[in-house]
Amino acid sequence: MPALSLIVITKNEERCIERCLRSVGFADDIVVVDSGSTDRTVELAESCGARVLQTTDWPGFGPQKNRALELARGDWVLALDADEWLGVDTANQIKAAITAPAYEAYKLPRRSRFCERVVRHCGWSPDYVVRLFRRGSGRFTDDLVHERLDVRGSIGTLGTPIDHDAIESWADAEDKIERYAQAGAEQMAARGRRGSAAQTLLHSWGAFLKTFVIRAGFLDGVTGWHVAQYNRRYTQAKWRLLAEQSRAKKPLNR
Repeated sequence: MPALSLIVITKNEERCIERCLRSVGFADDIVVVDSGSTDRTVELAESCGARVLQTTDWPGFGPQKNRALELARGDWVLALDADEWLGVDTANQIKAAITAPAYEAYKLPRRSRFCERVVRHCGWSPDYVVRLFRRGSGRFTDDLVHERLDVRGSIGTLGTPIDHDAIESWADAEDKIERYAQAGAEQMAARGRRGSAAQTLLHSWGAFLKTFVIRAGFLDGVTGWHVAQYNRRYTQAKWRLLAEQSRAKKPLNR
C-alpha cells in the first residue's frame, strides 16, 4: 500500500487528539503542527508517534495547514481536524482508495455532532469535504478561517463518514464564536468588505432562517434550534466586528 501521511493542526486539544490520531493508526507518517498549546496536546501527540512542530505565531487556518502539508512524507495525505476521527469502515475505504486510486483526491461525508447529538440537517449533513489527496496535487487556500483544499486533478467520493465533534458544549460554542468571528471579520475587511448595524441584523437573522427553515434544521428538533442559534450568534459577532472596524477605519486587533 502507498505510504499515507496524516496531518493535523492543534492548540489545546488534549481532550480529543489521541482519539483523532489513533483512529488513523495505519498511517505511515503523522504530522502535528501545534500553535502554543499549554495543555498536554504535544505530549499526547508524541505518544501516538507524531512528529510535532511547535510554532510561535498564528497565520490562520489555511497557512497553518500548509505548514503541516509541507512536512508530510507520504505518497498520500489525509488532513483531519483534531476533533475529527475515523471509524473502522472509513479507515478501510481510505486504504482501498489509495491502494488502487482512480482519482487524485477524495471527498468524504462528515457526520457532525452538536453537544453530543448528531446533526442530520441544518446544512451540516452530508457536508462533503475533500481531505484525502495525492501529495503534490493539493494545497490549502490561505484563508484565515473556512479554508478549503484546492486540488489539481479529478476528485472522487468515498461513502463512509468522518466523525466530527463540531461543538462539544456551550462553553466550546462560545469560544469558537469568539475566535472564528474575529478571523472571519478580519478576512472580510482584508477583502474590502464593510459592515454596519443594519447588515449585522440582516445577516445574523438570515443565518438563523437559512439554518432552521431553508436547510430544514427544524427536523433536528431542539438540536436544530441550537445549531441555528449558534450560526446566528457567530454571524452576528462577525458582522458586528466588521462594522466596528469599518467605523474606526483601522485593522482589527487580534
